[in-house]
Amino acid sequence: MKSRLFYKILISYVVIILFAVIIIGMMSARQIKDDLTEKTKTDLMAHVRIVGLLSKNNIEKQISSLADISHSRVTLIGADGSVLADSEREVAQMDNHLNRSEVQEARIKGQGEAIRYSHTLGIDMLYVAFTIRENADIGGYIRLARPLYDVKKSVDLLYAHIYENVLIVVISSLLVAFMFSRKIMVPIEKVEQFTQKVCRGELPGTLLVESNDEIGRLAKNINCMVEEHQEKIRSVYEEKGKLESAFASMTEGVLVLDSQDRIELINRGLKNILRDEYTSDVIGKTPLEAFRNLELEDAFNRFRKTRSPVFEEITFGEETPIILDVTISAIHGLPAGEEKTMMVFHDVTRLKRLEKMRGDFVANVTHEIKTPLTAIIGFIDTLQGGAINERETAKKFLQIISENARRLDRLVDDLITLSNIELGEMKLQIEGVAVTEIIGNALPVFEAKTAAKALTVATHIPDGLPLIHADRDKVVQIIVNILDNAVKFTPDGGKITVSAREDGKGSVIIEVSDTGMGIPKSEIPRLGERFYRADKTRARELGGTGLGLSIVKHLLKAHQGRMEIDSQIGRGTTVSLYFPISRVIST
Repeated sequence: MKSRLFYKILISYVVIILFAVIIIGMMSARQIKDDLTEKTKTDLMAHVRIVGLLSKNNIEKQISSLADISHSRVTLIGADGSVLADSEREVAQMDNHLNRSEVQEARIKGQGEAIRYSHTLGIDMLYVAFTIRENADIGGYIRLARPLYDVKKSVDLLYAHIYENVLIVVISSLLVAFMFSRKIMVPIEKVEQFTQKVCRGELPGTLLVESNDEIGRLAKNINCMVEEHQEKIRSVYEEKGKLESAFASMTEGVLVLDSQDRIELINRGLKNILRDEYTSDVIGKTPLEAFRNLELEDAFNRFRKTRSPVFEEITFGEETPIILDVTISAIHGLPAGEEKTMMVFHDVTRLKRLEKMRGDFVANVTHEIKTPLTAIIGFIDTLQGGAINERETAKKFLQIISENARRLDRLVDDLITLSNIELGEMKLQIEGVAVTEIIGNALPVFEAKTAAKALTVATHIPDGLPLIHADRDKVVQIIVNILDNAVKFTPDGGKITVSAREDGKGSVIIEVSDTGMGIPKSEIPRLGERFYRADKTRARELGGTGLGLSIVKHLLKAHQGRMEIDSQIGRGTTVSLYFPISRVIST
């Protein structure tokens, strides 16, 4: 399909050529018409002058022969304008000719001429008039008229030639215009196709135009521009790829705001930090609309006032707070009016929690060690002060010293165990272990304590329960720690229930339930932290180190299991221990 430009060029060529031919033809026709008319007029004027030398009587008598000689119509007109004789018409049928233009001109100048259209003949007529003098006065007028047949014939013939020439010119000009238009359009079409590929992002290679004119130079310029453009695009894509890769892989959260302070971009790191609760459908919103955090909004308002970097620690959420270090700064190098802002979020929740845990750990371990050491040192000083001589008193003091020393020994053992688990230095002997065997080994340890408190211990272990994938000794240690807490915090006459079941998801759940005092809901998430006790005073009185649940939690994690605690104040606690099922089939 030819382009509109091709047809424009083609039609322009044809129109120009046609216009030139028609103008030349019309000018030629007019010139020929004028020349032939002038020739006819000269001939008639010569004849009219000759006839004018005759008297009116001679003219009237010889009017027919004069008409034949002059090849024209001869009319004799009186001085008053009346027609005296006419070579073609009866005088009686003719009106007064005094007002005819050629007669009036002859009356004034001695001779006159005029061209008028004859409705009778349907052609232009040339009239020439000459005065007939009688003495000094005008005795009448002799007028000759000849139709311009020759002029019309010549002009018509010329127009016929013009039409023929126009047809020839149109055909030839179409061919010539087509060739010239095509010659112009071929390189232009190449340029168009080339630039279209560039616009679509394709790599079209080099534009080849075999021409030394402006189009050829244009093609060379386009090649230079495209080459430079592609180089810039490659550079931009390379930098963009690096930035996107870095942006996506950053653990820090990044948020970009446009010039209207609306969220334009958010990276995966921030989504991972804040979760879907805060980051779903935030594009196009302001930070306040997206996060509804007044601390962040205050920091952002301070930045907007000065456009200087702002550093702030911000907390998201209440039940499970997320603590973030936020840096707000401007993005530089952008055009005026397109200011953008970047917010970088660094999650310090775990760091803050670890700092608190470290502080709590130092305080707790110091307290846990200092209490028995104080008792030991105090009673030793008392004994050294003379109490050793009092046998019963000394025996009582030594018993207290022994209990506190054993308490320190248990604390040290638990710390060593916990440290080995966390450092990965504890080697697990994984095998298929029967739950009934584990429970059977753990319960006898507490027979004396349960009997002393009149506690009822019930077990519900179904037959055919799959083996668990675990270290036998470490599972016993886990169960013993859980049972120890249940026995400690269950009042006299209470009940402890040990049960097991399969959850249908690849795990066996061992549950230890008691009818003890229960644990507040707010305290449950912290159970498993070192030295954390829901009831601190009573736990110490019962001799706990505060590391039992922490050891359980880490041992379960080493077994790819987990611990869940459900408790109600005054109604008791249920600890659920999840162990993966072993591939070994139980027998």
